[in-house]
Amino acid sequence: MTPRDAARAILDSALAAGDVTPLVHRHLGLDARYRRVVVLGCGKASAAMAAAAEEVLGDRLAGGFVVVKDGCAVPVPRVEIAEAGHPVPDERGLAASARLLELAHAAGEESLVLFLVSGGGSALTPAPAPPITLAEKQEVTRLLLASGATIGELNAVRKHLSRFKGGQLARAAWPASVLTLALSDVIGDPLDVIASGPTAPDPTTFADAREVLARRGLAGRVPASVAARLEAGLRGEIEETPRPGDRLFGRVTSVVIGNNALIADAAVAAASRLGYRPHLATRELQGEAREVARDLVARARGLEPPACLIAGGETTVTVKGTGRGGRCQEFALAAALELLPTDRMTVLAAGTDGTDGPTDAAGAIVDGHSIARGTRAGGDVHRAMTDNDAHRFLAASGDLIVSGPTRTNLLDLYVVLRS
Repeated sequence: MTPRDAARAILDSALAAGDVTPLVHRHLGLDARYRRVVVLGCGKASAAMAAAAEEVLGDRLAGGFVVVKDGCAVPVPRVEIAEAGHPVPDERGLAASARLLELAHAAGEESLVLFLVSGGGSALTPAPAPPITLAEKQEVTRLLLASGATIGELNAVRKHLSRFKGGQLARAAWPASVLTLALSDVIGDPLDVIASGPTAPDPTTFADAREVLARRGLAGRVPASVAARLEAGLRGEIEETPRPGDRLFGRVTSVVIGNNALIADAAVAAASRLGYRPHLATRELQGEAREVARDLVARARGLEPPACLIAGGETTVTVKGTGRGGRCQEFALAAALELLPTDRMTVLAAGTDGTDGPTDAAGAIVDGHSIARGTRAGGDVHRAMTDNDAHRFLAASGDLIVSGPTRTNLLDLYVVLRS
């Protein structure tokens, strides 16, 4: 088995550990008094979660509605599945969030609302508070993504421009009971951040949202309606999102059924089976993708081969160019620039959901020959890095990982093999 094959096998083992069907089955224990269960959901993996829930619930499942990213739908006979835009929300997501709020409101006190949430749910459920339009919400999302905002910063703003996020779906479902099963794509698994916490208390405020815009240099660039709403909230003219301690959360139970620890630990086990000494660097990898790549390559050079350095988490990219790519592809290309053919090192970076940025790739596997391969095929690596155009170069070098939707979403996996 080549090092590239080994890296891909480690990724495949990690993805198998994140399979949502056994995770949902394991955690879906329901009180026998609930004879009527309504399934609601949002996120890239939520349709697969709904299919698993249907296997458990049988006739108790009274229907429901789930919205997923394009390409992530699976058939669920008793639940309507819709697709919508991600990472930039669209009109389909607007209709989906309205449908979710409608069904939550209609559930009734004797029903259980089973809410299935996974990463991507926030972008899939835009519900801009009037007079903010969807186009204005889209513009704010684009500005925040391009600024390198963290998921927590992004969601603090989105919650305060929304009628759905930050506990407001739970508010709509009151007095029905709510059981939330969450796949975490956020470091530390904070329930209020996963998909912007539609059924979780919101510790952030209008003041926090305004401060994010200021910190990212966007205060004077967002649409006037957005600035006006945040200012009105600061003056107390608009009700805050439900806070911790609100009585409605007495009827809400939330469980994180999967997170990046599953992925990272499975990768460690797979590396060991393949004959590499595994070293788990962290399950909370953060930072600018190209800088983190240089750091991990340097750390791997200090390991006695055969060794495997593994990290889980989510890096960020501050976009300054107009190219295509994603954080894993930019990480991989930056790592390739650090490698020499004599290093005998192979680097994998991949999103566990099967998509990295607005591309068809999950990430890439690179080695000490990647830059030469891409250059021979007509690529310009320095232009690619300057223009945030890693996808084009990695396609030329033959290093992209294209898996299609994995129907799970547990942050990213980073693997450095030293053979």
